[in-house]
Amino acid sequence: MNSCLFFSTAKLSRALGKIADEAFLKTGLSPSHALLLYLVNQKEGMMQKEIGDALHLTPSTITRLVEKLERKNLVTKRTEGKQAYLSTTPEGLVLQKEIINSWEQLHQEYEGILTKEETAQFIAISGKLLKHLEKD
Repeated sequence: MNSCLFFSTAKLSRALGKIADEAFLKTGLSPSHALLLYLVNQKEGMMQKEIGDALHLTPSTITRLVEKLERKNLVTKRTEGKQAYLSTTPEGLVLQKEIINSWEQLHQEYEGILTKEETAQFIAISGKLLKHLEKD
């Protein structure tokens, strides 16, 4: 099965997911929740649709992520017509440094295996595949 792209990438995804979960454990957030909060913190607020576009996630997935961050009092949501605008709370802002540290830890895990050039090539090849596979 190592020669099958589907099974190889699925196995890689599970392994990277496990490493990411461990890296973000100290934040109390999943990697997806942490990245969403990171983006809102960086931009000092964002439209929910912008977040979906940036993370390549469906509106329903973004809604689910946002609801959990709201319950944890890390973001607030304000509706403007049909759009939802997210702002960070002071509690959410406090986590930014820990989120950055977790991302750095995650990157160090695989940077010791792949060179920067190999990482860039892998991302480019993955992006090419995604672009063609996600055509609607």
